[in-house]
Amino acid sequence: PSFGFLFDIDGVLVRGRTPIPAARTAFRKLVNSQGQFLVPVVFVTNAGNCLRQKKADQLSHLLGVPISQNQVMMSHSPLRMFKHYHEKCVLVSGQGPLLDIAQDLGFCQPITIDTLREKRPLLDVVDHDRRPNVLVSEIFVLNLSVCSLSVVLFGEPVRWETSLQLIIDVLLTSGYPGNPYGQESYPHIPVLACNMDLMWVAEAQSPRFGHGTFMVCLENIYKKITGKELKYEALMGKPSRLTYQYAEHLIRAQALQRSWEQPIQTLYAVGDNVMTDVYGANLWENELASAAAAHCRSVLVCTGVYSPHSEVPLPTRDSIAGAVFHGHRDFSFDPGLVEPDHIVPDVDAAVDLVFQLENFAP
Repeated sequence: PSFGFLFDIDGVLVRGRTPIPAARTAFRKLVNSQGQFLVPVVFVTNAGNCLRQKKADQLSHLLGVPISQNQVMMSHSPLRMFKHYHEKCVLVSGQGPLLDIAQDLGFCQPITIDTLREKRPLLDVVDHDRRPNVLVSEIFVLNLSVCSLSVVLFGEPVRWETSLQLIIDVLLTSGYPGNPYGQESYPHIPVLACNMDLMWVAEAQSPRFGHGTFMVCLENIYKKITGKELKYEALMGKPSRLTYQYAEHLIRAQALQRSWEQPIQTLYAVGDNVMTDVYGANLWENELASAAAAHCRSVLVCTGVYSPHSEVPLPTRDSIAGAVFHGHRDFSFDPGLVEPDHIVPDVDAAVDLVFQLENFAP
């Protein structure tokens, strides 16, 4: 094969925990009788609430084909490359096994929001029922030796008010929450964020809030208090260039492992969200002049966020220009970047289309 697939998961293969019927049909076409993939495949998801191996196991069960963790790219996977933060104390926000995820990525001293809340019980007071009922002297003992040199946002947390409050505390005290707000240093301590999706699709009829919505809240609170923009050291997950660069690396590693000598010329990014999947693929296509792959093509499916019956149709450039940009504020809006190369009903039709385009007969 001279091409590879980058598959989104939510809205393409599943809706919440419910498999999309076309997914199993599609993947039967992508493997041989021994269960080996006929083309390189990487699953590029903006989810970040579990380890790669768990996601690989879920996909294997869902699709009926063996998936290895080396084929799975979570939104936080590129953090493996940020080695200069791995030895530092970091505050991590999100849900799932956060400490396991952070340590698997290489972080040696992660602190969760829950741990910080336990050590600084006076900071989280929005919920009256969770306010501490202890003496100030006891709280002082609990408050010793808590500092954070950077913040890593893995994904949307559960109690937004708690995470928003404590992250702001960390930023406004240069990593020493519990200290009084003062003349905070600016730029503030580093913030690394994974998954900028404003919305995502689960079983509900309408899209649900994603981590991008939480980030909008954090950014606006910080600016309202300080009058300054919250800055990110790095943004990961689709549509960032960093994510597609890392995904291409995984595609080429698969081809090398299988001893496929023909160079990978085209990557097909199959997704359901024009503001992440299509935008990211097109953005990466613009960068490929200096990269190894020749092309990155976007294939939009109609089983997730995108609906062919939406008020703003997507096939023409003029209509897309009128769409509301749901991408992150640090990404400029270019109508051409949200225009898919192809629109198909589902992932099975996407595989058929690519095989036809590539004249590939398994």
